[in-house]
Amino acid sequence: MQKKEKFIIALCVIATIAAGALHYAHANPILGFVVTAAALAMLAMIVGDATEQLGSRLGPGATGVLQASLGNLPELFVCIFALKAGLVGLVQAALIGSILGNALLVFGLALFLGGLKNGTQRFKSEPPKMIATLMILAVAALMIPTLAKELHTPAEAHVNALDVVSAVVLLVLLVANTYFSVKGDPAVVSQSQEMGGAEWSMGLAIAVLAGAGVGAAFVSDWFVASLEPVMTRFGLSEAFTGLVVVAIAGNSIENIVGIQFAWRNQADYAISIMLNSSLQIALGLIPILVLLSFVLGGSILTLVLPPMLVASLALTAIVSAFIVYDGESIWLEGLALIGLYCIIAASFWWG
Repeated sequence: MQKKEKFIIALCVIATIAAGALHYAHANPILGFVVTAAALAMLAMIVGDATEQLGSRLGPGATGVLQASLGNLPELFVCIFALKAGLVGLVQAALIGSILGNALLVFGLALFLGGLKNGTQRFKSEPPKMIATLMILAVAALMIPTLAKELHTPAEAHVNALDVVSAVVLLVLLVANTYFSVKGDPAVVSQSQEMGGAEWSMGLAIAVLAGAGVGAAFVSDWFVASLEPVMTRFGLSEAFTGLVVVAIAGNSIENIVGIQFAWRNQADYAISIMLNSSLQIALGLIPILVLLSFVLGGSILTLVLPPMLVASLALTAIVSAFIVYDGESIWLEGLALIGLYCIIAASFWWG
């Protein structure tokens, strides 16, 4: 384990202990929120690092499967505790915000910075095109319950059953995509060989992953508890808090590695990481939470979304698909993605 990784883990432990102390001491809620958000972001980074180290011993396909299963642990816990607190609108916005954060903000930063440094970046277009196609299909599945409700179709009276059907279909797509990934994604395989093997022992990777998972469960509870007083203090709506604050704290920070690969002109691997991250949320995290919400005892998570969230999700899927279809990118395309994210975030500032 490198000194940098040891430093991040030590810093994360300190932040987690501080967050717990502030929570149980009922200290200043704003300070508690900042410390807890920082701890959550670092835990997300550690989960990502440990998952990569563990998966690299089993091959790139297995790494993708592990990332799909474990990479979103912090956000999963945040959403579970938020549902138990009755914050359905915040959870909906956080899940869609995670997709937007990865596919627009982080992806845009990667293309922008990578383009400025390396000029036009070229990549194998087939794997990203497949991911973009699956993302459009996932967005369609997420939109159907909202359309059934807003258009007052006969399915409106059975929207919960329609949510379950949509969730099951999305999980089937997740299994199919996992099978494809295990068989081998050329975009990932070619770059993984350049990255080298695992640096951590198997035992260390499992121990770090288990510790980070347990820490994420506690920190997520404290994070949700600190959200409501902060929202009240600054007049933030559930929609904006979920779309921007929760999404970035729980998910997007870990994908900074994608920006690093774009900066090194490893565009294939960078694009695969960031697009797959959004796809995993749409195909895995969202349907799992929908199904879990029926048995957790809190609020039911419905796929009937506010129209603005649906429109933002559709725009993101379409624009991302257009950018990857030609197999090359320039910095201006990255700047355009960042601009679209800023416009969408601003539209939710007032609620």
